[in-house]
Amino acid sequence: MANPKRKISRSKRDMRRAHWIRSLASGSTEACDNCGGQKLRHRACPECGYYKGKFVYQPKNS
Repeated sequence: MANPKRKISRSKRDMRRAHWIRSLASGSTEACDNCGGQKLRHRACPECGYYKGKFVYQPKNS
């Protein structure tokens, strides 16, 4: 049987294993609790700057 010539690093191994889930999660959005705009999950809202009901940052467009 064939054997690998070099050890595959944990980083490369994990990137290969997680590749399919990244493609699924890339388009998932939800409504912001504060302003109702669309935002990525587990991220602050780009329109109002709130995350989980707390003010996080001032958006550039405001």
